[in-house]
Amino acid sequence: MEFHEKLQELRKQKNLTQEELSEILFVSRTAISKWESGRGYPSIDSLKAIAEFFGVTIDELLSNRELICIAEKDSHQKTQHMRDLVFGLIDCSVVMLFFIPLFGQQGGEIIRQVSLLSLQETPLFIKVAYFAIILLTVACGIATLALQNYSSIIWIKTKTILSMILTIISVVIFIASLQPYVAFFTFVLLIIKGALLLKRP
Repeated sequence: MEFHEKLQELRKQKNLTQEELSEILFVSRTAISKWESGRGYPSIDSLKAIAEFFGVTIDELLSNRELICIAEKDSHQKTQHMRDLVFGLIDCSVVMLFFIPLFGQQGGEIIRQVSLLSLQETPLFIKVAYFAIILLTVACGIATLALQNYSSIIWIKTKTILSMILTIISVVIFIASLQPYVAFFTFVLLIIKGALLLKRP
């Protein structure tokens, strides 16, 4: 007997509706319906709650194949969650460029290092480009952190790509405008992101 059949049978033995079981397990009724129709499996935490409520073991609920499948899914979700956390923090860290002195500014015969907010004598369109790419990157980081549990397929597929593209554009802009320190800073962030993607399971 498959998991979805066992869950349905156990629920009916307790004379519970899907709605009532969902309230007991602190999940949505849609989740219960999905599990009972065989269209998905609960997380490890939900499995523990199900086993405890019905007084059975996880081994009794799942076949070996299903157990491996859920363990792999749970591992992938944890890896994705950690990657989102790091990507989000990296993108948010770019806000430091407003305050730390990494931008070169000509001051007579010497070049002084200033923050973006203190940068002067730079063409307006270049400063606008700096502000735009930094604010967009920070916004992407905030969205990534805030929407870690958002399950929209479009968002899941685009958030990492968007973050990488914004960082690549940042590197190009800072190199093209002859800001080596800022370019190096953003390039290091790009390398960290790339290393995380190479570790994708």
